[in-house]
Amino acid sequence: MDDPLSDLLSRVRGRGAVLSRAAHGQRWGVRQLDPAASLTLVVPVRGTCWVTVDDEPEPGVTPVDGAERKPLLIGTGEAALIAGPRPYTLGHAPDAEPELVVHGPGRYSDAAGHPSAGPEVTGVRTCGYPDHPGTSLIVTGSYPHAGAVDARLLQALPSLLRVRSDELPRPVVELLTEEVAVAAPGQQAVLDRLLDLTLVRVLRAVFARPDAPAPRWWMARTDPVAGPALRALHAHPERPWTVEVLARAAGVSRATLARRFGDLLGSSPMAYLAEWRMSLAADLLDAPDTTLAAAARAVGYRDEFAFSTAFKRHRGTTPTEHRARTGGRSDAG
Repeated sequence: MDDPLSDLLSRVRGRGAVLSRAAHGQRWGVRQLDPAASLTLVVPVRGTCWVTVDDEPEPGVTPVDGAERKPLLIGTGEAALIAGPRPYTLGHAPDAEPELVVHGPGRYSDAAGHPSAGPEVTGVRTCGYPDHPGTSLIVTGSYPHAGAVDARLLQALPSLLRVRSDELPRPVVELLTEEVAVAAPGQQAVLDRLLDLTLVRVLRAVFARPDAPAPRWWMARTDPVAGPALRALHAHPERPWTVEVLARAAGVSRATLARRFGDLLGSSPMAYLAEWRMSLAADLLDAPDTTLAAAARAVGYRDEFAFSTAFKRHRGTTPTEHRARTGGRSDAG
């Protein structure tokens, strides 16, 4: 691939995405205090929804209830994109009192902290009564896993974004709404891919805005100097790249490439390549059928020892330790 966004998103694939739809009356509120998801889409299919996301806490500080919040009104056919694991509230108004607080899987309470049985489940991935007149219908989809590659997207996004209806194709919303309530063999894979499709359309629209909070690699992709080098690194991270070879691909001198690449991306081409390789390797190691040797070869290392040393240097842990921490199996050779 020669498009950094396509290359990145091809590896950011939903695995066990959590999707649901909920019908609400005139006054309602739901507070999510267990923000395990790395990325969440909230789509009001009918009615409107106020989304309030807690400010990002200081590094190492656990988010607490009562933090400063930023309410945003999301209309029918629009979407809210919530980035990063932080608490948030959905409701009929910016100051809606939550009737349900989610503390974790299967753990609920009311606003006063009294235990609750949880939402009324009325169908497949459905709470409330969607066919009742006057109800709001909200579809929510979340990525429960934040891989190493996902971090590049999350770092480029604010905690909360409103996606306009003209940026989110109606057929995509309708299909997502329909498939959420389907119970069929292989349905989880269908929902994973639908959420991927929706996310790609949302991010592409958001990054194309004139005032976009776009990451540096998005802005650099069309640059006549840095662009060809960036696309080459994304297309073939396993190749033995040098600044001289990349400069030839861009049709400029090594000094020109190094200067322009640094100005746009904040690092040298080789430093960018090293970080990109280790991000890809981290995601490869999460797959249970990927050996250490295979991961090393995929990112340009023939020697597993050299790969392990580089991984440890860039990510502060060995490949085996990373795999154990993220739930993958240890390499058996």
